[in-house]
Amino acid sequence: MKTSDFYYDLPKELIAQTPIERRDGSRLMLLDKETGQIDHRHFYDIPDLLEPGDCLVLNDSRVLPARLFGKRPTGGAVEVLLLADKGDGVWECLTRPGRKTRPGTKLSFGDGELTAEVIAEVSDGNRLIKFNYDGIFIEILERLGRMPLPPYIHEELQDSERYQTVYSRELGSAAAPTAGLHFTPELLERIKAKDVGLAYITLHVGLGTFRPVKEENIEDHDMHSEFCMISQEAADIVNSTKDRGGRVVSVGTTSCRTIESFADDTGRLTPCSGWTDIFIYPGYKFKCMNALITNFHLPESTLLMLVSALAGREHILNAYNEAVKERYRFFSFGDAMFIH
Repeated sequence: MKTSDFYYDLPKELIAQTPIERRDGSRLMLLDKETGQIDHRHFYDIPDLLEPGDCLVLNDSRVLPARLFGKRPTGGAVEVLLLADKGDGVWECLTRPGRKTRPGTKLSFGDGELTAEVIAEVSDGNRLIKFNYDGIFIEILERLGRMPLPPYIHEELQDSERYQTVYSRELGSAAAPTAGLHFTPELLERIKAKDVGLAYITLHVGLGTFRPVKEENIEDHDMHSEFCMISQEAADIVNSTKDRGGRVVSVGTTSCRTIESFADDTGRLTPCSGWTDIFIYPGYKFKCMNALITNFHLPESTLLMLVSALAGREHILNAYNEAVKERYRFFSFGDAMFIH
């Protein structure tokens, strides 16, 4: 299939720049994956759309406040984005301006509370940076760092917790698993009261999730890798759901990619951890997931290809054109879709 097969026209003004005041007040498009039928609801209606015996699979990864703003020895400004922890205080990072951060460059953040030195240049122009500090690095990062918002969001986020799910707990993502941003504690209680299981898995979202597909044929795309974990408890909840004929509903494409990566041929899970570079596009046969709660995705993106694998490209593109016509809000802070 061609990358251009997954293009749709999106007016820029529909790209949500800020979250709405009420997390679960966003709009919710229902899409029947078999018939393509579309209905319009709100996210707070989700408990009514789930059946006793279903389960939700939720990604509990928490976003690192991984953007650091500091100074070089000349006094010039530098921006550092943490990508991967290499151990012993060394991180792989993106830096700006790159030409001013050659190996040997010393950096300072927060009036010297955190200092660093660029020690190597690696692939894609990234840098290895050794950080020096007293205390606990994550706590320093919580004080000095900012949220690494997606490149299509140009507004500053007033409350950093709005780019975290209310159930986030495992620190390690470079971007939020945004389908989960719509949930509130009260909504989760309503879901549990309906005898719907909640299975928490972890996938640490990398910046590769925003990397465009540049190849003409989608099969030639080199998919990025992300680290994920499935606990015994989560595996048991998913397996018992399948045993009793309930639906496994993934909240977000990250949850989907995790369970589809590690499910056996019968759709059952065992506790595990590891890296996944699964690329799901039309023709893929789902082993574990039955339905998906997700946001609206970028044109020609791997995530749009994933939802097309579940509901069919024609149904998805028709739904997206309908969402544009109905003025839905798109992407990370936008509205949601329930593909069932």
